[in-house]
Amino acid sequence: MIPGVIRVDEQLRQRLVQRLLEWFTGHRRDLPWRAAGPRDPYRVWISEAMLQQTRVATVIDYFQRFIRRFPDVASLAEAEQAEVLQLWSGLGYYRRARMLHAGARAVQQLHAGRLPSTRAELEALPGIGPYTAGAIASLAFDAPEALVDGNVERVFARLFGIEAAQASPALKRQAWEVARALCPQRGAGAWNEALMELGALVCTPREPKCALCPLAGECAARRAGRAAELPLPRVRAAPLTVELEVLLLRSSGGLLFQQRPAGGRMAGLWELPVRERVSPGAATRLHPAEWDPRLEQQRLIVREEESRLRPIRHSITCHRIRAEIVHGTIAAAPSGAVWAWRDREAALELGLTGLTRKVLRSLAKE
Repeated sequence: MIPGVIRVDEQLRQRLVQRLLEWFTGHRRDLPWRAAGPRDPYRVWISEAMLQQTRVATVIDYFQRFIRRFPDVASLAEAEQAEVLQLWSGLGYYRRARMLHAGARAVQQLHAGRLPSTRAELEALPGIGPYTAGAIASLAFDAPEALVDGNVERVFARLFGIEAAQASPALKRQAWEVARALCPQRGAGAWNEALMELGALVCTPREPKCALCPLAGECAARRAGRAAELPLPRVRAAPLTVELEVLLLRSSGGLLFQQRPAGGRMAGLWELPVRERVSPGAATRLHPAEWDPRLEQQRLIVREEESRLRPIRHSITCHRIRAEIVHGTIAAAPSGAVWAWRDREAALELGLTGLTRKVLRSLAKE
């Protein structure tokens, strides 16, 4: 296995590029953001932002809805952030949506609504890092720019026998070095897309399909019988168990929703009032220890009772959430733009947290 610098000679580079592109021609998936001809830089940008840390099967419907509403940079730049978040609701990692919105406004102002073609100009835009810049430059403009995502890291870790943990700085550094060495001067977009496709379909995290891999003959991990072991597992933080209560306050206007603060986790999204169940003296992790102070101070909640609905289970990064449903009555409606009464169907038009969407689905079944 190779612990240090990886050297790629021209003959190896040509073999890898030729074999992988031949495989890709016959195995590329028909996905809505792909096109037979020149790629639209805007569609590449949106799809790559959505695909970060999200499965392709989940992204397809979100991408299609997003593009119908925001078909170009100008329409996204002119939109209110709340509408962008609403269309993103359920995809998670909401900073991506906020950065897309900010990026669209920057493209509109600085580049007359057209995404630039160079890595340097792309990386100067809000929310576009080395990976996304490489994706846009190579896939849309066929610039000879490398890219590295989780799939590419895994392919290179096995192909070159890199002894490093998943997502570690050491693996990222070496994967970028290899990516730059292998990237062809022409056809870089197809090469990059083929690498990601190989990682998604063949060189998978568990049980890699080595017998189907066009690069199997060059693979160091396969020769050593260690394809399933590399990259090395990363040390994960122990999961944190969080007990929450979700408050259902009903009126003729529906259920009461509140908007999360502008800063912090899930900023600007809407949710049913939530509080954390904590033992005396325990530290609060995700939510205030009581219902929103504006409800408490006004003494608006006059009764609470447990629901017969089953607890909702939800995960956010390393947090494992168990949420009990609590019914309440309210003495007066709170005022202000951060509160809204909505029936279940109308609430789905808001940008909702993932936990809130699960609660609403549970109510629908009830």
